[in-house]
Amino acid sequence: MTIRVVIVDDQGMVRAGFGVLLNAQPGIEVVGEAVNGEEGLRRIAELAPDVVLMDVRMPVMDGLEATRRLLAADDEDGGGVTGPPKVLMLTTFDLDDYVYAALRAGASGFLLKDASAGELADAVRVVAAGDALLSPSVTRRLIAEFARLGGPRGPSRKRLKELSDRETEVLVLVARGLSNAEIAAELVLAEQTVKTHFSRTLMKLGLRDRPQAIVYAYETGLVRPGD
Repeated sequence: MTIRVVIVDDQGMVRAGFGVLLNAQPGIEVVGEAVNGEEGLRRIAELAPDVVLMDVRMPVMDGLEATRRLLAADDEDGGGVTGPPKVLMLTTFDLDDYVYAALRAGASGFLLKDASAGELADAVRVVAAGDALLSPSVTRRLIAEFARLGGPRGPSRKRLKELSDRETEVLVLVARGLSNAEIAAELVLAEQTVKTHFSRTLMKLGLRDRPQAIVYAYETGLVRPGD
C-alpha cells in the first residue's frame, strides 16, 4: 500500500523540497499541501492522508492547534472508518517549548526540517505503521518538562486499576523511554509479547499511541521524573 502524505508548512521551499524527496521514495506519495493549519484541516478532510507533516509555527493557525482540532474532531465522530492520520511535527528549532504541548495534542513524533531523504522517509513509514517517532532526546525533554511542572496534573488514576501487573510494568518502562526491544530484554519476554501487553494497555486506558501513553503515565503520577 502507498502511504499518502499531506505537507502543511508555510514555507514553499520546505513543501517543495519534502515533496520531491518523498515522491522519490517507493511506497510514498505526497497527495496535497497547505500553507497553514486552517487550510491544512480542509485539505486533510478532502484527501484523507495516512500521514501529515505539520509545521509547528505557521500564521493563521499553528501546527499545535491544527493537530488538536484534527484529532479532537476524530474523537467526536468515533474515529471514522480508518481513524485519523498520524501527525509528524516539523521543526527547525529546539523543541523544549513545544514537545509537551505537541504530544498532548496527539502528535506521533517530531522531525527536524534538515532531515535527510532517508530520515524523512523512515519517519513517515514509522508513524504510518502506528509507531511513535520519539528519539531519546525528545523523551528526555518531555521528562524534564514534567519535572519542571511538578506532580501529577490531570487524569484520574482509576483506569490504572484495570491494568494487569505486567501491563503496568510495560507502561512504566514505555514512559521511561525504553523501546519494545529494550522492554523485552528488561522483562525477559518476547518482543511480540511486549507489543501485545502494550496494545491492551492502550485499549484499556483509551489512549491512541505511545506518546499519549507517556504523557498519561506522568500526568497520573504512575511515573515521576527521576524514577
